[in-house]
Amino acid sequence: MSFPKVVIERDTDSEEESSSEEENDQVDDHQSEEEDDDQVVENDASTSTLGKTKTQPITISLKKFCKVCKRLGHEAGFRGATYIDCPMKPCFLCKMPGHTTVSCPHRVATEYGVIPAPCKGTRNSLEYVFARQLRPHIPAIKPTVVIPDQVNCAVIRYHSRRVTCLEFHPTNNNILLSGDKKGQLGVWDFRRVHEKTVYGNIHGCILNNMKFNQTNDGTVYGASSDGTISCTDLETGMSIGLMDLNPNGWQGPSSWRMLYGLDINSQRGILLAADNFGSLYMVDLRSNRSTGDSVLIHKKGSKVTGLHFHPHQPDLLLSCGNDHFARIWDMRKLEAGSSIYDLPHNRVVNSAYFSPQSGSKILTTSQDNRLRVWDSIFGNLDSPSREIVHSHDFNRHLTPFRAEWDPKDPSECLVVVGRYISENYNGAALHPIDFIDISSGQLVAAVMDPNITTISPVNKLHPREDVLASGSSSSIFIWRPKEKFESELRGDEKRIVLCGKGGKGGKKRRQSDDESDDDMYSSKGKSLKTKKPSLKSTSHGRK
Repeated sequence: MSFPKVVIERDTDSEEESSSEEENDQVDDHQSEEEDDDQVVENDASTSTLGKTKTQPITISLKKFCKVCKRLGHEAGFRGATYIDCPMKPCFLCKMPGHTTVSCPHRVATEYGVIPAPCKGTRNSLEYVFARQLRPHIPAIKPTVVIPDQVNCAVIRYHSRRVTCLEFHPTNNNILLSGDKKGQLGVWDFRRVHEKTVYGNIHGCILNNMKFNQTNDGTVYGASSDGTISCTDLETGMSIGLMDLNPNGWQGPSSWRMLYGLDINSQRGILLAADNFGSLYMVDLRSNRSTGDSVLIHKKGSKVTGLHFHPHQPDLLLSCGNDHFARIWDMRKLEAGSSIYDLPHNRVVNSAYFSPQSGSKILTTSQDNRLRVWDSIFGNLDSPSREIVHSHDFNRHLTPFRAEWDPKDPSECLVVVGRYISENYNGAALHPIDFIDISSGQLVAAVMDPNITTISPVNKLHPREDVLASGSSSSIFIWRPKEKFESELRGDEKRIVLCGKGGKGGKKRRQSDDESDDDMYSSKGKSLKTKKPSLKSTSHGRK
């Protein structure tokens, strides 16, 4: 592509006369400046005519400049809705050299994104037990997959900052809980879209994780970056603190402890939480007090990003962290360096989960743009059964991407995860939410809405209904299958609720990557008062 040349004429001859001495120096240094600068100044006047009073024009030619490798001749970055890679760097998606993101063979993950593990010929007693006792309970024929692909309802700018976690109520099908970067806890009845509330006095900063205790669905436990564990009553919003790792307040970044991983073992009546120094803490839910000493489960000084108990074996614990490892632990022998197995990764591990029904599989999400799957925890764990290339390598000003299982899928093959790299949708850059079959690496569906132009890193599938909840910036969206959405929509009913101020009036808000550009949505229900959602149990069915 040829760049234009700009010709600049001098206004008066006095400028030439006053700078006649400086021009002699500029002519001598003209050759060196032409190589270093990306905008080259070419002087067409000869040295013999410098003393003349007649002014010569200056011609400026523009050249391509890459902001990534700082070289001339090419550019990198967004061009419209398409991201152009620097050809001197590896592919941003698969991290391999030789091609760019646009031409990457893994960009459309229809089985091209799968890197199979080497054939494992080992046979032992554990694999025999798995094949005889657990494998028969896994259906050989996959059931029909129902994809929630239509936005059914939404709350725009529900939180003041970006959404960090989502959790469905264990017994009430239409209650969704959400946490945000400011530490607020939201409770929303998405059937009655205007019944919502936000509790803002629970934590001082990021609410990283939430979990329910199966024996008491009226309270929710949360872990925050302020170093506290809370137990909140959903009806009243009253919260009690179970643990505070920073009782003396801020003493500097070297001593400030933040809690990230959280999970509850209802059979043992304990809660586990992990911090940013690699330590694990235990809380007795019967007395609501911490018990025992902290245990170093990951590299000292590294963040433990996730914890997950096995669904059927309460003694098995899965953890992951910033030390590039996911580890399996035996709760009966929980000591530093005593993990049953270490699963290595190339970069930070955002999440690690056992499969929801049998618990025989492991799914991890890593910052190297890989989803890793182990088909059997009883087999050889030296290498994953499959590596699926997927775009989620970004977490600055974003909640880290985490691939989540579909808890309703009996074949334990369907997962959902948000995508970072945008797609060109009629000139708009949209970031889809991907449904992936981990048994083959096939992209089952990529759902998107033209009005959602922000990234959706937080996604949660309903445990009993065909519903997907997604957190995009400070807004929450509920997706349902298109057929059910059209049958439930009555007349001109509007199911989009707009919170906060979206117009130009009022105080000017600070622009940041946390805030949404969801002003395209409008609501007809602004005059309705916000009601607190009812948490009466509806069992597992609809009325």
